[in-house]
Amino acid sequence: MAKKLAEEAIEVVIDAVNEKPDAVIRESADLLYNLTVLWAGAGVRPEDVWREMDRRELMLGIAEKLPKSAVKPPKATRAFAGRPIVALEGARIHKRR
Repeated sequence: MAKKLAEEAIEVVIDAVNEKPDAVIRESADLLYNLTVLWAGAGVRPEDVWREMDRRELMLGIAEKLPKSAVKPPKATRAFAGRPIVALEGARIHKRR
């Protein structure tokens, strides 16, 4: 199930990059379905996930993610620092450099 979830996520990303909003909708439905099946298999309840999202919003705001650690990543992972960041807004894709 985890492999299927990863496959669906990749399909959403590809369709978003190719600016295919109808395909993004279809693949997102597949992604969410497979995520809920994975949750059920792992004994995770949706309300537990919502509670975690609420907790993060209270701590850092909705647009932030919890830091994974206070440690800086090794230099090898910083190689992507100069690459463009793609942000999705609505059905359009904007590249920031």
